[in-house]
Amino acid sequence: MSRPFYNYIRDAWARPKETYVDSLLWERMQVWRRQPASIRVDRPTRVDRARRLGYKAKQGIIIVRTRVRRGGRRKPRYVRGRRTKGMGVHHITPRKSLQRIAEERTARKYPNMEVLNSYWVGEDGKRKWYEVILVDPAHPAIRSDPHFKWLQNPSNRGRVFRGKTSSGRKGRGLRKRGIGSEKATKR
Repeated sequence: MSRPFYNYIRDAWARPKETYVDSLLWERMQVWRRQPASIRVDRPTRVDRARRLGYKAKQGIIIVRTRVRRGGRRKPRYVRGRRTKGMGVHHITPRKSLQRIAEERTARKYPNMEVLNSYWVGEDGKRKWYEVILVDPAHPAIRSDPHFKWLQNPSNRGRVFRGKTSSGRKGRGLRKRGIGSEKATKR
């Protein structure tokens, strides 16, 4: 039995060193580094991942590639006397993942859109790139689509800032997999 085309794309991204993805990313990083931090793209870089996260190639849905800086928060070193432990310079991190930060920055740049989801597309030593799927809840094509009708509800406005996306739920510890979940305890 034949496999869907998306499975081959997913397998290639799962093992980039063994496939064409490694050289493709190497070439793309050189271009992406020179681009602005947030840029709208015509089509998803990883179409298999985008479709699994709710992307559809229709009006009212766009993809934005966002760049974030890797690592923890940078804090200036004190000039005056402190003992090293009390300086509070090292190990200062945000309480959010870089993916959540990328989603929030994109949502601020496109205030009329709602963040549906996002996925990783690349990284180098200094930065990470994520593609964020944005939906316009006021667009007629979205209003008539039963899959996106729930976005019209005013209670879903600003969902990315309340940790309602997939990466937001993961950061809040709301994933159902793992020890102590219903699936793990039922036998």
